[in-house]
Amino acid sequence: MKSFSEAYASAGVDITAGYKAVELMKQHIARTLTPGVLGGIGGFGGLFELDVTGMKRPVLVSGTDGVGTKLKLAFLLDKHDTVGIDCVAMCVNDVICCGAKPLFFLDYIACGKNIPARIASVVSGVAEGCVQSGAALIGGETAEMPGFYPVDEYDLAGFVVGAVDKEKILDNKAVRAGDVIIALPSSGVHSNGFSLVRRVFDVEHADLTAPCEALGGASVGETLLTPTKIYVKPMLSLMESVTVKAVSHITGGGFYENIPRSLPAGFTAEIEKTALRVLPIFDLIAQKGGIGERDMFNTFNMGVGMSVVVAKEDADRALSLLHANGENAYIMGEIVPRDEGVRLC
Repeated sequence: MKSFSEAYASAGVDITAGYKAVELMKQHIARTLTPGVLGGIGGFGGLFELDVTGMKRPVLVSGTDGVGTKLKLAFLLDKHDTVGIDCVAMCVNDVICCGAKPLFFLDYIACGKNIPARIASVVSGVAEGCVQSGAALIGGETAEMPGFYPVDEYDLAGFVVGAVDKEKILDNKAVRAGDVIIALPSSGVHSNGFSLVRRVFDVEHADLTAPCEALGGASVGETLLTPTKIYVKPMLSLMESVTVKAVSHITGGGFYENIPRSLPAGFTAEIEKTALRVLPIFDLIAQKGGIGERDMFNTFNMGVGMSVVVAKEDADRALSLLHANGENAYIMGEIVPRDEGVRLC
């Protein structure tokens, strides 16, 4: 017999809705199961058996993140099945920068009112992100918090654990002048800078569904909600065959904040602006918002979701491997002996 509290229900928390949401999400969770998963959903902890075959000194790598105010677009458009992909992407794309393979993921959803179908829709996106990254969804939490969140809103965050052999951790020590910087294209704005995006487009009052000529006929809403690209599988394949020296996930802070995080002191990433394939959405944001180039590159990914540093002699092979894995990667610059972090030229 399921538990039920009339007193708790009178305070706005429907326990039975939670049970219904779990039942609806089970089919999505099942898609993510990998051989390491022990037990099922519903226990006090998610169990995962770590397979360290082939690793001399396994190191666990963790990451956590959320979706931020991009969720406001999901609320306005009543579309909830893609933000879960964003949540997973923001976590797994971070740990792959260390060379780690994602193993398992947990999500946390806090809402004003637990609407089972909507919660299950969110989790379907989380599951899709896990499938794309090879991680198992082994647990999570849905917290109904009336009076704290509006009834039609929620927040979403996640946590991933990956593993890498200690000798294969990407630590940037091998970076040298003359190394090549490869760009992996983004799918759009991803999940950063949305407080600025929302102001530029005045999303609460705009028609987000109207076709936009500057976006090739796509609407602003669907373009902005395009989920964050997940780079895990192409990067794992690349690292098996090519010596990757450094990787940057281009998130909040754009080029200027993220690329230097992967470089040792005394080196600069010199980016050739004419080589960059800037997406139309960024041109539109800059135009409508009157935002200068420096601020754009210091806020958004500008069409580059991840940068990869390899030796010049490995560049052609790296590009071929990435192309074979569905990434339209290209060279966007090189490493130079200067201490500026990033220089656009």
